[in-house]
Amino acid sequence: MHHHPDRLRRLATGLLESRGTPKEAARLQADLLVEAELRGLASHGLQRLPLLLSRIEKGLANPRTQGAETWSRQSFMTVDGERGLGPVVMMNALRLLKQPLAQTGIVLAAIRNTNHIGMLAYYAEAAARDGLIALVMSTSEALVHPFGGTEAMLGTNPVAIGIPTGGDPFVLDLATSVVSMGKINNHALRGAPIPFGWAVDAEGRPTDDPVAAQRGAIAPFGDTKGYGLGLAIELLVAALAGSDMSPKVRGTLDDAQPANKGDLLVLIDPASGMGAISVLASYLDSLRLSRPLDPGRPVAVPGDGARARRAAAMREGIALPQPLFEQLMALEAA
Repeated sequence: MHHHPDRLRRLATGLLESRGTPKEAARLQADLLVEAELRGLASHGLQRLPLLLSRIEKGLANPRTQGAETWSRQSFMTVDGERGLGPVVMMNALRLLKQPLAQTGIVLAAIRNTNHIGMLAYYAEAAARDGLIALVMSTSEALVHPFGGTEAMLGTNPVAIGIPTGGDPFVLDLATSVVSMGKINNHALRGAPIPFGWAVDAEGRPTDDPVAAQRGAIAPFGDTKGYGLGLAIELLVAALAGSDMSPKVRGTLDDAQPANKGDLLVLIDPASGMGAISVLASYLDSLRLSRPLDPGRPVAVPGDGARARRAAAMREGIALPQPLFEQLMALEAA
């Protein structure tokens, strides 16, 4: 069944407000979840809302804080998220980072003690639409096995990069694992098998069973490349945010413990450099117009697929798994 995005935003906003979330914070959190659905990233969409509501009810998420910032250098801000909602703390950090940017050219926020920040592209694109370059990184529970191993030791450790181009911003958002655990959870929710190569079970054997994968470990993308990049993000975030390493991280997939992963947000003013963003859009267009391997599938650049899926979902509505929609409706009626 397809649902209009505005209907789902109102539903999510109302559920958050009914648990004590201020109106603007509820709208922001709901918008991020629905935007993930619109872009085809159901793993970071409304399936996360029941868990978040439970975390609010149990005091593990504080919907009334934006976090407490400390400027340790002119261009370096640390943030204690005070168990706040991830999007609220992140968007406040983005707002605060802009203030010294004209003088410093580059600024960084290292964030800890905040809840799941969701789809990283949300923040990278927001900054790029304001004419800024953004890098966003996050860690998670240990869900990914190292290359050559079978035991979950690293987070999915995603990274997003947003760059203004003079046209639609360039937005790259990827996990350093083959997929996110949220995607595996979504397959389990729908009762659908996962492709072999995504994950191993608890015994280290390749599996197409999403439930077995939940008890096992996800593969790094590109073997050594994803492993190396994921490990670099793991170390970088822990070193700057003071967050725990992934084997000790909890709180983004459960409603029993505080979230203790870390996040980084870097903003760069492109005017500080020697280039011009006005030439970037034409280069991206030249990539799109280059000769494709399959004449029926033009070359795309990162972000094109998400924009196309969003446009289609705005026309046709968002398809939610029926059990999830029924669960949200039951929460609304409670």
